[in-house]
Amino acid sequence: MSEERRTGACLCGAVTFTACGEPVIVANCHCTVCQRVTGAGHSTGAMYPLDQLELTGTTSEFDVEGASGATVTRTFCPACGSPIHGRNTGMPGFVTISLGLFDDPGSFTPEVTVFARDRIRWDQLDPNTESFETQPDWKPDS
Repeated sequence: MSEERRTGACLCGAVTFTACGEPVIVANCHCTVCQRVTGAGHSTGAMYPLDQLELTGTTSEFDVEGASGATVTRTFCPACGSPIHGRNTGMPGFVTISLGLFDDPGSFTPEVTVFARDRIRWDQLDPNTESFETQPDWKPDS
């Protein structure tokens, strides 16, 4: 495991985290669930193995059926509402941490865009990023 340690926090600072190592993947998602969670055209997150995430503070959770049919558990700060991470039953043992919560979100580069079919016309991303109409048939290595 890499010695890289990246830290972050929610808006009010009640929830803090350290992600250890490099992310499995950094992705933009245009699905309608992510649009509602962010209040924007997409979400961007870094996927990490759950055992590489150290989280402090109290969080709340909400389960929703994702566009892929999997159950997605959204974890958020109950005080300020910041979306902390998501877990997906289709990829057990992994979490996707909201990129904007990291202390240095600019140190990441999105590698893929998923659910491009749901992209809102005014939400433009880097056209050089690999794009998939839905969730690709891909699973992270355990």
